[in-house]
Amino acid sequence: MPAPRDPHAGPPASEDGPVRRARWVDTAHDVEPPAPEPPPAPEPLVPDDDAPSPSAAAPSSASAASAVFAVRMGMTWRTAWRGLAFGILMLASAGFVAGGLMRGGFGVGSLAFIVLGAVGLAAFGGGFVAAVGGPLARRPVLELTNEGARRPARWPLPRSRDRVLPWTDVTALAALRRGVTGTKRGEQDYLVFLGTDALVELARTAERPALIAFTLADVPATTPGMPEATRWCFGVEPGWDTTLPVLVKEIRRRRTVPVVDRRTR
Repeated sequence: MPAPRDPHAGPPASEDGPVRRARWVDTAHDVEPPAPEPPPAPEPLVPDDDAPSPSAAAPSSASAASAVFAVRMGMTWRTAWRGLAFGILMLASAGFVAGGLMRGGFGVGSLAFIVLGAVGLAAFGGGFVAAVGGPLARRPVLELTNEGARRPARWPLPRSRDRVLPWTDVTALAALRRGVTGTKRGEQDYLVFLGTDALVELARTAERPALIAFTLADVPATTPGMPEATRWCFGVEPGWDTTLPVLVKEIRRRRTVPVVDRRTR
């Protein structure tokens, strides 16, 4: 009978020597993660090098379309959710009014319910109409004619309050990009109508963080023509019925101007 083995002894020896325990090597953390894919390049606009100089900007030939080109905002999920939120708040306000009337409509408590409900109906009703009425009315956010660019007044304001920018006051266009990839709002493209050579030079040479001034209406003007440029800055929304390259093409059919594309550089 073999002698009992000591439990505290090491592994049994073999003829070739002591048995070595296998050493497991964790190589999972030694593998480098794949490099993130670069974001897709935006659809090119008119190449800046091939565009004419600002001083050479001139109306296009007779081949330009005489019809009005309109950019409209369609119904989006964001607009639908805003309308739904305002609708729920309107129902809650109506409940306040109904509660005050059911209590007789007299007394401090009933009157407070009725007044609060009426204020809520007016405020949230206006928000609902502004959120849903604009896309349903199909009023353009930008119109292009042979005479110039027109920025229609926000619905339900009358069209008499539209703003018009003659083509003779447009020196160049600037395409900008603002935002951070991966955030809730992400990145958004902007199109700016530039009216002076100083603004064109600023759009060409300024650092990208400084270009945000073109998209903010409340930034102090440091360059001649900057307030007018901020008023004629359009954020390209996902709900638009056209794209930025198509819009630039339609503008250049009516006014041959250079395009400074600073979306990626």
